[in-house]
Amino acid sequence: MTFLGSYLKVQALQTGRAQALTTLRHVHLAEKPMVFIPLRMAGEAAAPVAAMVGDDRADPRLLIVPQPRNRDHRFAFMAELAEILVPYIRQFSSRIDLQEERCLDAPQILVPNQGGVSFTRLLGRSTRFRSTTGPYAVPPLVPLLGRWLTFLHERSEFAGSAILLSMTGVLSEHWVTGQSTAEDGNLAALLAWIDPPAGERGDAAALLAEDPLRSPPAGPDTDPGFDHQVLEPLIKLYESTGVKSQLHAALLEQLTPTWDLMWRGADLLRALPAAARVAARWERDRVALARESIRIAEGAFPPGRWDNPQAAARRLAMMESAQQSYEAGKAFDDPLVMADHRMEGVAFEGRVVDLEVDRKIIPPGKVRRVLRPLVTIRTDDPVRITPGKKLLSPQRPKQSCQLMSIDDGLVVIQINSGMSKGATIPAVGETVCYTELDPSEGRRPRLPSLELTPWTHGGPPTEYVPTDEDAGEIWS
Repeated sequence: MTFLGSYLKVQALQTGRAQALTTLRHVHLAEKPMVFIPLRMAGEAAAPVAAMVGDDRADPRLLIVPQPRNRDHRFAFMAELAEILVPYIRQFSSRIDLQEERCLDAPQILVPNQGGVSFTRLLGRSTRFRSTTGPYAVPPLVPLLGRWLTFLHERSEFAGSAILLSMTGVLSEHWVTGQSTAEDGNLAALLAWIDPPAGERGDAAALLAEDPLRSPPAGPDTDPGFDHQVLEPLIKLYESTGVKSQLHAALLEQLTPTWDLMWRGADLLRALPAAARVAARWERDRVALARESIRIAEGAFPPGRWDNPQAAARRLAMMESAQQSYEAGKAFDDPLVMADHRMEGVAFEGRVVDLEVDRKIIPPGKVRRVLRPLVTIRTDDPVRITPGKKLLSPQRPKQSCQLMSIDDGLVVIQINSGMSKGATIPAVGETVCYTELDPSEGRRPRLPSLELTPWTHGGPPTEYVPTDEDAGEIWS
């Protein structure tokens, strides 16, 4: 945990209320997101019991699996889910601006926690290879849903993507509580810290929220006590009588509290103003959606169970670049986030005390003198940046600078680019901030073309074709 995060956690413990980590919202939040709350039997890898889903807080739809161990029941559930989610995704994926190569908008799926994100991946893996013909045929929308769930999960692994969001993850990025990271995974407890009932402390409210009788688990796993005392008897009742109304009512009671918590969390996030770079990150989601939509329309095979070495290397490079850009972008947009980096010494703020505006030098390898102003800044921040490093400023993000020296609170920087008739040069007395963070995508490692992949990395990859093994069951 960072210095600021540690300080705010102590403050949260003292006040009994979560403390803001940011002043802005750093993720896109759709006007009508699709809330998806999956539930599976405790101890089962990918056997769904129920799901509550919908984009209208007043009109949730509950889907149940009367017997989670029955294959036909599971795929009937997936067919119902596909009838809801696929049209929702299609209304965005079908509207592509071909000139800009991006969709006009994108879907947004909200799940309660990281477990819900992982379960979404399992549901996609379990269905995207299913056949629509033959003895174990499934409705055509089922494998299509699997492809889209896989796309949503893969996209969610890129920092800053908002196409599939974990509510506990997003809330924890904007508030810090007085409990552990593991305890922050409990949506009811986390919201109790952030927005406790009037007159109550968040820590006391969170303790009550952890009681499964008051706040059922937000999934994907059910409470073992609920499984033993309620779920199993009602499943047996259905098997013997065919009546599932009581099972439906019990699962509705389990999921409704989480449904309300999800919309409450969305309201808290919506109350925060969006950061400047949120729109650009959402645009990248729209570009990715357009590309996947085109791949599906062209009949491309679904993604394989594993990336080949070449695809894995490229994906890793893109994910690292996205993470670096996201962390730096948050700092450039949000002074509170930047303050955290200032405490770590990778950024500093101070007052300009001296300028050499007309300074000219001959850079190495050049023959002409060029303008390279020097700016001297007095700061009280700890500066742990190596001289010679490139610096950027949130106030002047297009201006590239270089750290020249640090001496007893005096920092000298050289402006290398981004000058326009001196208008962008800081003035004496101005408060400025500089950092080695870079919100651009940055340089990615140069990888050979697929045809030139060396034998050490498997040689040129062959075209992926799904096999019967890909379509194997992983429900349990």
